[in-house]
Amino acid sequence: MYAVIKLQWHQYIVSEWMELAVDNLSHAEGDKLTIDEVLAVFDEAGTTVHVGKPFVKWAKVEATVGTTQKGEKVDVLKFRRKTRYFRKRGFRPTETILTINSIVA
Repeated sequence: MYAVIKLQWHQYIVSEWMELAVDNLSHAEGDKLTIDEVLAVFDEAGTTVHVGKPFVKWAKVEATVGTTQKGEKVDVLKFRRKTRYFRKRGFRPTETILTINSIVA
C-alpha cells in the first residue's frame, strides 16, 4: 500500500518500512509521529485509489523519527557578466530520517 503525504509543505509518496529523508524536524530520535495529512491512498497495482478533498479523513501514516544528519551540499552561485563579479557559496541542510511503520487505511 502506498500513500501520498504532506509534511512541511512538501509531498512524498511513501510505503510501509520505507526510510525517508525530510527537512529537519523538531522531534527527538525515537519519537513516534502520526501524519494525518494524507492526500491519497492506493495499492501496488493501482486498482483501488482513494483521493482526498484535500485530505483522506480516515487515513493516517505512522512513522518513527530517526537520526538527524547533514544532506547533500547545495551550491549558491551569483554571477554578473562583464564585471568580474563571481560569488560561490554553499551549505548542507540538516535532514531527519523517518521510518514509515504503517499506513492505516
